[in-house]
Amino acid sequence: MKKIDVTALGELLIDFTENGISAQGNPLFEANPGGAPCNVLAMLSKLGKKTAFIGKVGGDMFGRQLSEAVKSVGICTDGLVIDKNVPTTLAFVHTLAGGEREFSFIRNPGADMMLTKAEVNADIIRDSKIFHFGTLSSTHEGVREATRFAIDTAIESGVLISFDPNLREPLWKSLDDAKTEIEYGLSKCNILKISDNEIEFLLGHSDYDKAAEQLMERYENIRLIFITLGGDGSCAYTRNAKAKAPVYDVKTVEKTGAGDTFFGCALNFVLENDIDSLNETRLTELLRFANAGASLITKRKGALKVMPDMQEISDLIGDEENV
Repeated sequence: MKKIDVTALGELLIDFTENGISAQGNPLFEANPGGAPCNVLAMLSKLGKKTAFIGKVGGDMFGRQLSEAVKSVGICTDGLVIDKNVPTTLAFVHTLAGGEREFSFIRNPGADMMLTKAEVNADIIRDSKIFHFGTLSSTHEGVREATRFAIDTAIESGVLISFDPNLREPLWKSLDDAKTEIEYGLSKCNILKISDNEIEFLLGHSDYDKAAEQLMERYENIRLIFITLGGDGSCAYTRNAKAKAPVYDVKTVEKTGAGDTFFGCALNFVLENDIDSLNETRLTELLRFANAGASLITKRKGALKVMPDMQEISDLIGDEENV
């Protein structure tokens, strides 16, 4: 029996999110722990699942903050490596109207880019039910090698592979490189979470039913696809069923971590159900649960340390059903 529910590899960084204006009229930023893979794990940990992280932070104050934050939410850090020479990656998040965001990254280089193949704890991966990754751990050669080694280890060990492209255009030398790495991820994963804008980037259209069909025809390894549509909700597809569900009506503060929270909730559902038995009814149930989690996180600043719990999610679903 595998002891870890989900292990993720990738970026762990500080999200400096806007939090008011100083007396001098300058924007104030709050140092929130973040990074998509660990956000997913934080949601899963909040729901009682055993999780582990593989990645690298700097040996600086931010690296220490991140290490402590990850441990505090119950994520195993046996695979977290400290780089004494390269600083922790930072992201400054400017909040736009409606909670949308604009990112500025300090990552040239950042510690998350410096993870090597030799530093990947393969035993953690072999002892996992699901291995999760994105593309930010493939933007540069060294960490790309580490990521591919981890993926190969997972596949050889019979681990389900989940993938979120999480396209961040400023971090790529060219968008052609980004597309190549997204296509690599698609060729390896069993479970895919992809956003509406990433579908348009990859396939050049916004017919999401057609997109899911195209991806499943092109990649035989993919068994379950989630497409997130922002304010329009989300869709889910297997090879035999599909479903769509709306988001919940909440007062949005900012949307950092919404997709990660959604995917954490979705993977939690997959862990508790046979992936190949998900029919339309069960997919709809999954989407309602994941959409509720994602909606709740948009009411808060940051994500990793403030994930909603099962009771909050259930209450939101119940409130909507009783309207």
